[in-house]
Amino acid sequence: MTNNDILRRLRYTFDFDDKKMIALFAAADLTVTREQVSNWLKKEEDPAYEACHDKLFATFLNGFINDRRGKKEGAQPEPEKRLNNNIILRKLKIALNLKDDDMLAVMALAPFRMSKPELSALFRKPGHKHYRQCQDQILRNFLKGLQEKHRPSPKPETGFQWKT
Repeated sequence: MTNNDILRRLRYTFDFDDKKMIALFAAADLTVTREQVSNWLKKEEDPAYEACHDKLFATFLNGFINDRRGKKEGAQPEPEKRLNNNIILRKLKIALNLKDDDMLAVMALAPFRMSKPELSALFRKPGHKHYRQCQDQILRNFLKGLQEKHRPSPKPETGFQWKT
């Protein structure tokens, strides 16, 4: 998954408008324009598409954390120069104040099953013997579960009714 894909999904899931997107970047002390945000949200086929590089996306996630949890006193954390799915998942977990059980419940909405030890392996340090790389499938299902939780899709009517 690209940073742009994740940015689009988060915008849809939490129903962020352009003002809110700009405010989230500003919450991490970065000024962006509406045009920049618009270009990051475009599909790759669009000529105005701009890739959202890792440091920029890390800044957005830090702003998301600051917006949801409140800004910490003192110096703000430096945005990572290189992101991977493990870091993205950790930042989303922090921003949304989720515990392991909450994350598993969100993934179950996708529907995607994962055990607690499998999940905790994603949050270990890379040198740890039980560290596990977060694959795109895991992040995609987590984002899908978030979407189901915050913007549930309407259930289709079956058309069948019991006679009374």
